[in-house]
Amino acid sequence: MLKTLRDITQAVASADDLQSALSLLVTQTKLAMATQCCSIYILEEHELVLSATDGLDPNAIGNVKMPVTQGLVGLVAEREEPVNVADAHLHPRFKLFSEVAEDSFRAFLAVPIIYQKLIIGVLVVQQAEARQFSEAEEAFLMTLAAQLAMTVREQRKRAEVASAPNQLYYSGTTAANGVVIAHAMVLGADIPLEQPDTFASDINAEQAMLQQALSACRNTLSGLSQRFDGENEKEVQSIFSALLLLLDDTSLGGEYAREVAQGLSAVSAVSRVSLRYIAQFQQMQDPYLQERANDIRDLGQRVLRQLIEPQKMHIELDVPVILVTKEATATMLAEFPQHKLVGIVTELGGVNSHAAILARAFGVPAIIGVEGVLNAGIDGKQLVLNATRGQVLVSPTPTLIREYRQLISAEKALQKRFSDELPLPAKTLDERRVHLYLNAGLLSSLASEIAEGADGIGLYRTEIPFMLQPRFPSESEQVEVYKQVLDAAIGRPVVMRTLDVGGDKPLSYLPIIEENPFLGWRGIRLTLDHPELFLVQLRAMLNASAARDQLHILLPMVCCLDEVDQAIAYLEQAYLEVKQDLHPHLVRPKIGIMLEVPALLFQLEEVAKRVDFVSVGSNDLTQYLLAVDRNNPRVSTLYDCYHPGILRALKHARIDCDKYQLPVSVCGELAGEPIGVILLVAMGYDQLSMNQGSLAKINYLIRRVSYADLSELLDKALSLTNGTEVRQLVTAYLKAAQLDEFL
Repeated sequence: MLKTLRDITQAVASADDLQSALSLLVTQTKLAMATQCCSIYILEEHELVLSATDGLDPNAIGNVKMPVTQGLVGLVAEREEPVNVADAHLHPRFKLFSEVAEDSFRAFLAVPIIYQKLIIGVLVVQQAEARQFSEAEEAFLMTLAAQLAMTVREQRKRAEVASAPNQLYYSGTTAANGVVIAHAMVLGADIPLEQPDTFASDINAEQAMLQQALSACRNTLSGLSQRFDGENEKEVQSIFSALLLLLDDTSLGGEYAREVAQGLSAVSAVSRVSLRYIAQFQQMQDPYLQERANDIRDLGQRVLRQLIEPQKMHIELDVPVILVTKEATATMLAEFPQHKLVGIVTELGGVNSHAAILARAFGVPAIIGVEGVLNAGIDGKQLVLNATRGQVLVSPTPTLIREYRQLISAEKALQKRFSDELPLPAKTLDERRVHLYLNAGLLSSLASEIAEGADGIGLYRTEIPFMLQPRFPSESEQVEVYKQVLDAAIGRPVVMRTLDVGGDKPLSYLPIIEENPFLGWRGIRLTLDHPELFLVQLRAMLNASAARDQLHILLPMVCCLDEVDQAIAYLEQAYLEVKQDLHPHLVRPKIGIMLEVPALLFQLEEVAKRVDFVSVGSNDLTQYLLAVDRNNPRVSTLYDCYHPGILRALKHARIDCDKYQLPVSVCGELAGEPIGVILLVAMGYDQLSMNQGSLAKINYLIRRVSYADLSELLDKALSLTNGTEVRQLVTAYLKAAQLDEFL
């Protein structure tokens, strides 16, 4: 059964167009269930349209339509559950369409195709003999419909893009505000195995490219093989081992190279060899050998991806593009040529994933959770990315482009208004001072960003330089980076967070494979387990700091006091070593912890006896308090930093920090959002750290609100029942204060 389900799903997913996909679906489902008829109805404009059939009159395709309130097919869509009847003609909802020629069919089984709570269509099987389909048959059809839901939706989206060149748009969730017009660069979409024959101008260069691609594939497959190295997963492991063998010079790897030696480009060589062997295996009688054609296809597409996509990052460097990908990693964004990346669109990810945070740091508009965009055929098409509204417009009309250009100009004028006041201190109307700091991770433009109004660096993410290296950076390399960061701050405080990898921030040279990485080996847990790495980083920070009184060291993902004690002991060791060996007048840095694990909310008295400050990481604190993975689009609607429970936790933290005389700041994304800042300032937080793109806007906002008014607003917010009500309350306040530009 599993093999049949997989074969049907793969066939539908790899079809060239929607109609071919649906035709394959009904034909293969009919064969798999040994019935006399299979049809699929797709929901369009509140009507179910017969879109493909194997058993009914093919002339009825596209012509038979019914509202969901009519017929047995409509009943399935209306109830969102299967209908299984022995004789459809006897059912009160039966409706006969003479043009489909279904008079002879009695047995009827239909299941809904649902994707993320929305009906896409109905899959139907019929038989002349009056009988009830078995529970096993019903379960099979339901499983198939569930597996096909996303595939059918993607095929429909692809068809819409092809047939509607203008005014087509996708919607998603805003990760970084802004509007931009540029062409799409798609990375990670399905790469067709069928590639045109092109010939190499430089055979040696093509051979080198091929070997590099083969090496990358070997590394990937080796990693996958090791991942499934358990006793109960030998069968899965053997699949990857078999693919590795195919890459050998004595197998397909050698065949690819021979084609290149005869003059073909590497891409064409992989395509030609793969298609040739697939055809040979598909003609064999042995089912096992026939199945090997899928292995060859899989391998060929892996190699083609390595050949085609890495090159896209390095062509037309002066042309701005909107990156469209499955899930943008922090490493991908950090390596992308910055003058080329003007927008980001992803199918997966969360608004508080580190890729989204990095996008906001770059000031690059981004939206996430855009379903079906990756394989919709938009590569190279002109897009309007309206990230503020969570929309992507494909091939917009000239009129729309003019309108959006005017919108972009208005946005630039607003940003200039914000920037003009940035040199002025962030004080409320009743003279309450709020210190604004910068979140940073890259060195580019850091000096100018600090000069433009920040009170210092509230969070320097040291993991970014680690992620951009093919290995752990040496102590001297780290010293050089940290010196540049401290120099850029020009005497102002710099909070450097120790290495914080794991979760959605992997290191390619330290693979961490876990069932639940956000609750796993990350942050301080990892560095305490590797004191050789931790001590090198601490020494590098101290060495870079020398006699300067700027450095603050921040420990991430702390969940217990023992971790604090261990980290302080290592810091003391590093301090004494650097002071003795290099800098006799070394200033002892202040040390703090990230307040992001909920348990420490209730141990702040003990924390205050050990550290000099705490910094609230609102992103992870929200994630852990709500038990919601912030990178999982399936539960993204549940991730809400304005949940009254989160706000009460933040207020509790502020009250306790005041009680124990423990300086506290907020460095999560909440500190850079207008609604978040209103609430945080109302709680008494006077140190906020944010991305550079938010700095001028937040400074401008703070200078136009009254702390006394905000305190009253906070009391109302904390009494509400959900985050939506909180947003509505603060939005109404901003409107009343004539601060609509922040909405």
